[in-house]
Amino acid sequence: MARVLVVGLDPTKLQDWDPEPVQAAIARGQARFDDQGIEAGYCLVDLNENPEKAIVAALRGNDYGCVVIGGGIRTHEPLVELFEKVVNLVRLHAPDAAIAFNSSPEDCADAALRWLR
Repeated sequence: MARVLVVGLDPTKLQDWDPEPVQAAIARGQARFDDQGIEAGYCLVDLNENPEKAIVAALRGNDYGCVVIGGGIRTHEPLVELFEKVVNLVRLHAPDAAIAFNSSPEDCADAALRWLR
């Protein structure tokens, strides 16, 4: 089965945010990938440290069948420009990868499986 890259915000780098519930949800999401036998990597970016550079490095690091873009990037209005950049970076650096969207960190495997089957 193809590899999956999950792109999202690093919860430990967000101000005024308790990262522990998100980190626990990410761990549950990773377990779901493991249960499905899907190799998944995470690119959790810090908004203050050139997130585009980190995403490009992750995209170039492997061949991916699917890239899941997390809701923190997609749904937070001030990040719409970053969301657009992420979509276009995937198109440029992983042109054969499907792009999927999750509802929560726990359902990343479900999002990817919609496109990997």
